[in-house]
Amino acid sequence: MSRPEAPVPLAIGPTVPAPTLLEKAVVEGGATLSDLDQARGLIWAGGPGEFPDKLPESLEWVQLPAAGVEEWFTAGIFTRHPNIRFTSAAGAFAASVAEHTLMLLLAGVRYLPEHLRAVSWRQQDFFPHVGTLRGKTVTIIGAGGIGRALIPMLVPLGAHIIAVNRSGRRVTGPGIPETVETISTDQLGKVWSRTDHVVIAAPATPATEHLVGAEELARLKPSSWVVNVARGSLVDTDALVAALASGAIAGAGLDVTDPEPLPDGHPLWHLPNAIVTPHDSNPPQLRLAAFADHVAANVARFVAGRDLLAPIDTERGY
Repeated sequence: MSRPEAPVPLAIGPTVPAPTLLEKAVVEGGATLSDLDQARGLIWAGGPGEFPDKLPESLEWVQLPAAGVEEWFTAGIFTRHPNIRFTSAAGAFAASVAEHTLMLLLAGVRYLPEHLRAVSWRQQDFFPHVGTLRGKTVTIIGAGGIGRALIPMLVPLGAHIIAVNRSGRRVTGPGIPETVETISTDQLGKVWSRTDHVVIAAPATPATEHLVGAEELARLKPSSWVVNVARGSLVDTDALVAALASGAIAGAGLDVTDPEPLPDGHPLWHLPNAIVTPHDSNPPQLRLAAFADHVAANVARFVAGRDLLAPIDTERGY
């Protein structure tokens, strides 16, 4: 009679005691909680500045708490630990961010900022500017977890979707119809003049810095809205301010900015066609529960020896 295999030991850091939801996620995933010096995996709930310089030889895998990991590259964490598998939380917060994205896009298209500022009945002034997503083309740049969550929200509104990803492989998932058009990032130049609105949800890497600049904004329509829920560095802020001020595009919905936090007095605060939210598409009260679900799924995969969700590719930068 063979002995049952010993539970896989995993540690949680850096908080002591660890958040109850994360402890529960580890156990639900089929592992057992342990100290770091005996662990095969580490669920990390802090930032790169708190991360240990030395890790035990037993450690094989580290789960990070964020979807964007550019700060971890800057801190040199992956270089210091080249033999450890790291996974991000990419996809864990997709539903919340996608919901926020839809809110920004609809607010812009329906001319909501001006409605909120109004103090008199200006119906005739508003009519020419109120639009719809029905029959319009929305391009999602970076059609990963957020894009796959956003598409089923947009399709019932009658929008045509162009999904842009690195490979050009067709985007699939629950609620995503075959009519969704998928193109690779190297074909992005063909999109600007044929889309109505743009959603930016791509990772921040050296290759994606200022992905949307003066040239791209100039090729959009005067009725176009640009929504950025990725990182501020993907948009050239000066070029965006100029396009908004001149009316080259209709507006921008920004949950992220460059610089961030956006300083008091910055033009984006005062432009009537800019909607700025303070990077709260994934607020703390929703974040931990979503991260715990992601942890439970990845722990189960780690215990079973299966491929992990959201592996970090150090060559690609995300």
